[in-house]
Amino acid sequence: MSIVVFEDPQCESLAPITLARLAAAITCGSFRLCDLVEPICDDVFGISRPYLQTLQRIDFPSLRLLDEIPMGAPRPERPVKLLLNARVAPTKNHFQQIQKLYRMASPSSSGARPMVVWDRDYIAAVINPPWTVEQLFDFGYLGVEEWIEKCRSFEVLECDLTTLAVPHEVIACNMACIRENLEWRIEIGENQSEPVRSKPMVSSLKQVGDGLFLANGATVGEYVLTDTKKGPIIIDEGAQIGPYTLLRGPIYIGRNAKILEHSAIKDAVSLSHTTKIGGEVEASIVEPYSNKQHHGFLGHSYLGSWINLGAGTCNSDLKNTYGAVNMEYSFGKASTNMQFLGCIMGDYSKSAINTGIFTGKVIGVCSMMYGFVTSNVPSFVNYARLFGQIASLPPEVMVSTQQRMFARRNVQQRGCDVQLIYDMHRMTQMERDRFGDALTL
Repeated sequence: MSIVVFEDPQCESLAPITLARLAAAITCGSFRLCDLVEPICDDVFGISRPYLQTLQRIDFPSLRLLDEIPMGAPRPERPVKLLLNARVAPTKNHFQQIQKLYRMASPSSSGARPMVVWDRDYIAAVINPPWTVEQLFDFGYLGVEEWIEKCRSFEVLECDLTTLAVPHEVIACNMACIRENLEWRIEIGENQSEPVRSKPMVSSLKQVGDGLFLANGATVGEYVLTDTKKGPIIIDEGAQIGPYTLLRGPIYIGRNAKILEHSAIKDAVSLSHTTKIGGEVEASIVEPYSNKQHHGFLGHSYLGSWINLGAGTCNSDLKNTYGAVNMEYSFGKASTNMQFLGCIMGDYSKSAINTGIFTGKVIGVCSMMYGFVTSNVPSFVNYARLFGQIASLPPEVMVSTQQRMFARRNVQQRGCDVQLIYDMHRMTQMERDRFGDALTL
């Protein structure tokens, strides 16, 4: 019996976070939804946007695509116990709710009563859906809205599942769930001898101080100050903490991450694997392979993968009026009810030295920033508005940049990585079109 994790059209409203990644691969509170679903069921499938499916097949084998059926071979019809929205937030509470829904579903969906869980106007989950895995893949991503409409006639099941609908909700959710998620990691990591069939796999952890937990190979330099009154600090396998650093929990420092000396990492920070971090970071998420090595402030923000922030780059996360920050997205303005909110930056973007990013700005993928960032930044542009210049950035430049970045981290550039650059350039053309004559070629 299978679980099918599906992306719906609202994934596109999470851009730029979801332009280069599956919605189920968004980090929040140190976990991703794909991390939580895998231990529940051996047979998990993923329906995603078509241009991401090659990356899904290679990088996320736990979210299976439908196997190709040889010509003339009988087509299997695999029943589905649970349909799960890829935008469900990856929290401990949601893991428990997903487990509960999976157990509630009938052993065979044939003739079983389908029930739907709603979050706002979005489907969060369906148990006993009347479709097989094969039928759902026949619908595909482009047909998701069709079967969602049919779910409106299903019995409603009350369940506490929350989806991430717009980018700033990822930052808010991270702050709300990280302490509980980290305490859950510790509970599992300290007792890895127990069966983990019903729990997500995490590194084995050892407590080395009050609220400070290290995995194998993690190192902490001299004169590091830790404050765990508000939550624990977890340093995962191979991560390094430089000397004279302040760590104030709750904090998760991922595998092979590197914190440079004299840094200050504090309050709801989730750093993914192979990141390099320096300066001051507060209440932020940084996805794999991104660098913020030098002095400067990053607060209440989200950074995608393969980002590099130049020395002295700072963002503002508080308005001078101390009022709530309102965000401007491609679909319109959104009220956040958040007093502290920094920037949201898509994968592969970069900033020059001493770049200043104003409160609540959204930066697209594959863009270069210089000077003051006083407005949202489209994808694939050189943004130097302070100097009166905003120029389009050809995808070929980003392909070459990607190759050089990958080589520095001993990562092989693949055809699907190159194709992703071209796909994202095509998909974000409307962002650049909105700038009109202000955008030079």
